[in-house]
Amino acid sequence: MKKIFKVAALRSTVAAGVLMTAGASVAPADELFYVSGAIGNAIANFKTLVQPWEQATGHTVTIVPMPASTSDQFAQYRLWLAAGTADIDLYQTDVIWAPQLADHFVDMAEPAKDLVPQHFPSIIESQTVDGKLVALPIFTDAPALYYRKDLLEKHGKPVPTTWEDLTETARTIQEAERAAGKADLWGFVWQGNAYEGLTCNALEWVKSFGGGQIVEPDGSISINNAQAAAALDLVKGWVGSISPAGVLAYQEEEARGVWQTGNAVFMRNWPYAYGLGNGADSAVQGLFDVAPLPSGGGHEGSAATLGGWNIAVSKYSTKQDAAISLALYLAGPEAQKQRAISESNLPTIVALYDDAEIAAAQPIIPLWKDVFTQAVPRPSAPTKGKYNEVSARFWSAVHNTLSGNGTAAENLELLELELSDIKGSSW
Repeated sequence: MKKIFKVAALRSTVAAGVLMTAGASVAPADELFYVSGAIGNAIANFKTLVQPWEQATGHTVTIVPMPASTSDQFAQYRLWLAAGTADIDLYQTDVIWAPQLADHFVDMAEPAKDLVPQHFPSIIESQTVDGKLVALPIFTDAPALYYRKDLLEKHGKPVPTTWEDLTETARTIQEAERAAGKADLWGFVWQGNAYEGLTCNALEWVKSFGGGQIVEPDGSISINNAQAAAALDLVKGWVGSISPAGVLAYQEEEARGVWQTGNAVFMRNWPYAYGLGNGADSAVQGLFDVAPLPSGGGHEGSAATLGGWNIAVSKYSTKQDAAISLALYLAGPEAQKQRAISESNLPTIVALYDDAEIAAAQPIIPLWKDVFTQAVPRPSAPTKGKYNEVSARFWSAVHNTLSGNGTAAENLELLELELSDIKGSSW
């Protein structure tokens, strides 16, 4: 299958006038600088992704890689944007950042008016702040439970649907496999470092136990409750038993590293890990599948933190026309299809879920709709510009609990007081 799409097809799809067409006057070529986080093979694939646009427009794109940690990315973005730097033309942004960074980006509502109707309305809404379309979606995200189907079959275990079942299944298989000589096998790997990824994991545990969403859509602080404490107590028991003690320093790539070398029964991760796990260099190629994340504490509802990445044009860029053109391409069907095929990224364009080529290359993508039915947003909308601080306090409380620095009940009570101080009279 060709992963580079013909320039003619690209021109016909993107809004008229965005890209140069044959016979049009040739504008001076711009070099754009695009800043993005780096996980999996995204950076390596980027030049292939933008090559059709570069050929069609004559412009070039240089990617500026960021640390994998979204917390570190956000901190650097804020520094650049506060300084009004013109060195970066486009920013790849997390779904939760729109309310906090809106003032620094170009309103894409008018340039993207023909493209917007193709996207999931809820995702467009997530990037709209006070009527301004802050960023365009390029792919969406929701995590799933990765499981070794060969090991579950070998030990006669079903795919767990509760966290309690996962705990027991992971322990049983880990012990049996270690006794058979696989000393490096762990039951479950996930993201336990003190960063935004832990907020995502912990929100799933808490919500799936019936413990709420940290801060509810109406702005009320809900995190200090018995169900949330019970969820964290269960997870604390994983550390050093079914999960390595070092999991408290894991981000996405550390978890994937253990999983992809064949040293984990279960993993919680995002869709990007699916294609990599089935790569030719993977020890688990063809040996795994995915399922919705479990529920817990007798609560029937699963939860998967809604993620996703977007492209925003800096209002400080001196090359905004070219930057807007690139943003429209990256958010359009050609680029989203290529990302889906090469990186197993989930499209935000509805029609691509019925695309036969995507289904053939990444069969998981049409199936991920089941995961999306359990998606839960982080509380960035109700907490507005204060979300980053809210999340940092939450992941710190969780990390302290999992590290043995205070009980879950104690840390959640303290967290409630801290969040009340941050909220003040209103968010």
